[in-house]
Amino acid sequence: MTITFYYGSGSPYAWKVHLALEHKALPYERKVLSFDAGDTRKPQFLALNPRGRVPTIDDSGYVIYESNAIVEYLDDAYPGRGEPLFPGDAKQRGVVRRLVAEVDNYVYPAVDKVLENGEEQDAAAIDAGRAAVAEELRLYTRSFRGPYLAGPLSAADFALYPYVAFLFRVQLKRIPGLRAEELLTPELTAWRARIEALPFFSRTYPPHWGQP
Repeated sequence: MTITFYYGSGSPYAWKVHLALEHKALPYERKVLSFDAGDTRKPQFLALNPRGRVPTIDDSGYVIYESNAIVEYLDDAYPGRGEPLFPGDAKQRGVVRRLVAEVDNYVYPAVDKVLENGEEQDAAAIDAGRAAVAEELRLYTRSFRGPYLAGPLSAADFALYPYVAFLFRVQLKRIPGLRAEELLTPELTAWRARIEALPFFSRTYPPHWGQP
């Protein structure tokens, strides 16, 4: 088994897969691509993924891209490695899949509106973005079924965490007045700490971000 993981540091989609690889305790080789250098548009990468997007993995010649497809593939292909990404019975796995879809369809667009803002944006635009994110995260909190989103640690946690981390990153670098910590419910604040305390977490954290 040889898994090559192509990713861009800090990409939330790639981060999801990175967390999944570590959670499954799978051996892999990292290939960091530079967006600024145009690595994702180079012929050798387009031969793997014609869309020129990360993440992409090459598992001994089997190439798959799109983060959710990769995560599901890893769980199906290596059921005996590490912990399952979609644990439990069919109903519990359905909850995990629903939570992942909600991140893609609702949380991401809300966070993206905040990321579009900068210090040049007026306070009203930033407040509107904050309100949308706060509402989505509040709704997400209602899904808690234990220490993690669906009970045991799962793909749902790895889908949501990168966007929560991005809020704190944009506060540090672009919008000091974002007050990201106020957007998290007490349950999500505790959940964030549990994710960051995972033994493999530091291996996935973007090195150019400094400390979480």
